[in-house]
Amino acid sequence: MTIMSYIAVILFALLAYLFKKLTKSGLIMASFVGASTLFGFGIQGLFLLAVFFISSTMWSSFQKEKKGNGIVEKGQQRDGGQVLANGGIAACMAILYGLFPSPYLIFGFVTSLAAANADTWASEIGTLSKQRPLHIITWKRVVAGTSGAVTAIGSAAAFAGSFLIVVCSIFFWWSNTSHSHVLLLVLTIAGFAGNLIDTVAGASIQVVYRCKECSVETEQLEHCQEKTERISGVSWINNDVVNLICTASGALIGIGLGIVFV
Repeated sequence: MTIMSYIAVILFALLAYLFKKLTKSGLIMASFVGASTLFGFGIQGLFLLAVFFISSTMWSSFQKEKKGNGIVEKGQQRDGGQVLANGGIAACMAILYGLFPSPYLIFGFVTSLAAANADTWASEIGTLSKQRPLHIITWKRVVAGTSGAVTAIGSAAAFAGSFLIVVCSIFFWWSNTSHSHVLLLVLTIAGFAGNLIDTVAGASIQVVYRCKECSVETEQLEHCQEKTERISGVSWINNDVVNLICTASGALIGIGLGIVFV
């Protein structure tokens, strides 16, 4: 890749920052993830990363006035931790592929992004459901935005988000493969499975706090201008760590499928 290609990656991240889609730390991390992807998978990989970022940003911005319930830890701007959690595994797959080319790493790259896209679409679209979501472990109705909760529309969105990433990847790497239709199905399921693992982790081990003033359960360290208290979960496992589990799980499942199909 030429120097101009890497400059273009940085300029795209800078543009996202200027439009307030990224924080300063998000700008730096997005530049790293983009450059790493370009190094390993070239324009095809970069396009796939762009599909994830643009589609996820679109849904994050859609009816955002209805999503500010004070539960989720962070706002609409992606910071460095969020970018790393969603794109860090893909960047690792790209770097490894650039140094040690292996078809298995392509599977890992694709399904890590498919899992990230599935999770983001599920969260952003599922929050808009007219029905209160069900907690995946207790199966009780909870407030929209609660970690580990699912809705029908959110689950459908997760599958669609994974499908979008995989169908693009089929054109790039497996369009001439005789079993490309099978790959389309199983890799989409792999991305969806990563999202499901994310949901289970969010419901079981992600840290949850309670506001001392209004008693709402939240991911935030502060609420109602007061420090919240931890009521469940592991203190260091926040939403970013859960998202990292999601993308890592998607990548591992994808690599396993690659071993079966290649």
